[in-house]
Amino acid sequence: MGSSAIRLGGRGKTQVSPSHCKTPKKKNMLPKKLAAEFIGTMWLVLGGCGSAVLAAGVADVGIGWVGVSLAFGLTVLTMAFAIGHISGCHLNPAISVGLMLGDRFSSKELGPYIIAQVLGGIAGAGILFVIASGTDGFDAAKGFASNGYGDLSPEKYSMAAVLVAEVVLTAVFLFVIMGATDGRAPAGLAPIAIGLCLTLIHLISIPVSNTSVNPARSTATAVFAGGGYLGQVWLFWVAPIIGGAIGAILYKAIASEEEE
Repeated sequence: MGSSAIRLGGRGKTQVSPSHCKTPKKKNMLPKKLAAEFIGTMWLVLGGCGSAVLAAGVADVGIGWVGVSLAFGLTVLTMAFAIGHISGCHLNPAISVGLMLGDRFSSKELGPYIIAQVLGGIAGAGILFVIASGTDGFDAAKGFASNGYGDLSPEKYSMAAVLVAEVVLTAVFLFVIMGATDGRAPAGLAPIAIGLCLTLIHLISIPVSNTSVNPARSTATAVFAGGGYLGQVWLFWVAPIIGGAIGAILYKAIASEEEE
């Protein structure tokens, strides 16, 4: 399979052109893919983290953790329809690594994708920082929707608990992504399944780690929160990438149609 994580029309078969036909020269699509990943990850951070920073705690009318969970799911769902056919709508280094290990993504594009995702996330966090700074009393050092463990966990969960949660939930996320984008799955429904999965993941783990499952998202907010949040961001690279690898390899193993 090519570089896409989300293909709305199912799996296509490569057709071999007759020898007398000229093969059209393929354009270099990588710059457009990277632009799509940048924009998509910017939207994920602005929409998801923005809902947490700007709307979750508003007295009487705040959306709370349920609203934040839904917002993260909606960012992925909307971008999956918007750019899934361009870049695959990874928006997440752990997804890119997992899809590479699951033979759904080229290793040659992995580095550029991760760079685009991280920069897009930081851009989204930067926009959010500018907006949030427009009110008195805002202080990014108080958290800025960043991820953490121990004293920086929303409910003070230990590093071990956060590590387990992030590994397992990212593994499930990759498992769902691989299954929903399998050519045997119902065509056109992958963005819905993936968006709802991310919503559920947030409903489970916001109290634990503020939910990462995405190194680019964690890095983006930690850059502005600084301090201990930036010091703990390593876990939110290691755990999601391990989880993504496990989920992709597990799906590949059980979904294979080849005879043992």
